Amino acid sequence: MVETEIFKRENNSFILVNSDVIGNVTTDWFTPEYWGDKASLVGSGGRGGAWFIKAGDKEFVLREYLRGGLASHISRKTYAYTGEHNVRSFSEFRVLNRMISMDLPVPVPVAAWYRKVSPIQYRAAIIIERIKGATPLADLIGKLDSGDWHALGQTVRRFHDADVRHADLNCFNVLMVEKDFFLIDFDKGCIMPPSSRSNWKADNLNRLARSLKKVAGDAALNRFWNVFLNGYEGSSAA
Repeated sequence: MVETEIFKRENNSFILVNSDVIGNVTTDWFTPEYWGDKASLVGSGGRGGAWFIKAGDKEFVLREYLRGGLASHISRKTYAYTGEHNVRSFSEFRVLNRMISMDLPVPVPVAAWYRKVSPIQYRAAIIIERIKGATPLADLIGKLDSGDWHALGQTVRRFHDADVRHADLNCFNVLMVEKDFFLIDFDKGCIMPPSSRSNWKADNLNRLARSLKKVAGDAALNRFWNVFLNGYEGSSAA
């Protein structure tokens, strides 16, 4: 669990820093140009706007918050400012901290930034630790065996049992390292109240199934989805 959360202010920019990981973060860190050849664009999934960066002997991921869909035609990089408690980067930073304290497999947050570009708009970015040796599920679908799919079902169930709602559970936001799975990109993710209705869990599973179907097709999904659900429901892998 993150024990020391440092708040910094530089002009119209605001930063949260996980000093358990690193302490000397400035606003420049959230600009890929600052890193020069130590930054490389992440190429798998997402909307772009994410870079692998090297800070000394550490490796991080820098991700800008970008709009998609119709909203992106109005403003690609700015969001309505309705109070710091609603800023997307700060919210994701803190929900990641909470999941780390629950011992859930997520990347450690390093720092979160936002800058007010007007009284009613802001831009934001986040830096998280890079999970070394990780491969997106989308690139592994045809290579996983029944045990892997069963384990993935168990992993997703751990998040749901902790009332963690991932806002975009798709096969690019699931990473695998050897035999372990991690979930990433918790923009708009949250810890749901225990008393909340459980429809969101079924919605999560359906979203993942649609993503897998889009990448692998119906036949592949039919081969492994029941095994995944067995893992999720606590049944045997057979």
